[in-house]
Amino acid sequence: MAQLQQLSPTALAYLGDAVYELYVRSHYLLPPKRSQMYHHLVVAQVRAEAQALHLRSLTPHLSNTELEIVRRGRNAATNRPKRVDPEIYQQATGLETLMGYLYLSEPQRLTELLQKLELDPNLEK
Repeated sequence: MAQLQQLSPTALAYLGDAVYELYVRSHYLLPPKRSQMYHHLVVAQVRAEAQALHLRSLTPHLSNTELEIVRRGRNAATNRPKRVDPEIYQQATGLETLMGYLYLSEPQRLTELLQKLELDPNLEK
């Protein structure tokens, strides 16, 4: 746990981005689809805008420690893409930071929170 405290929010967000995308990819895996449809569904959910919405939906369920991790991630968000509003990018980075932190520290809690996400069923057409 002490080593976890040494990781920067940026490093946690880097890991959390992969964890989050893997969860989304797994979610849409069944029923089988064409690879182009997989890509379309996943990209729609891993965009900063969708991540910011997911963070807002999870916020009421977060502990004070988790909220602090999100805050640290938001504050560390720099070098945002030009197409993304800075506040949205900060929220998305906060979510990714939380995902990375929980992946390393509390995998069961990570699973619990991921299951609360409502991935857009309208995209599955």
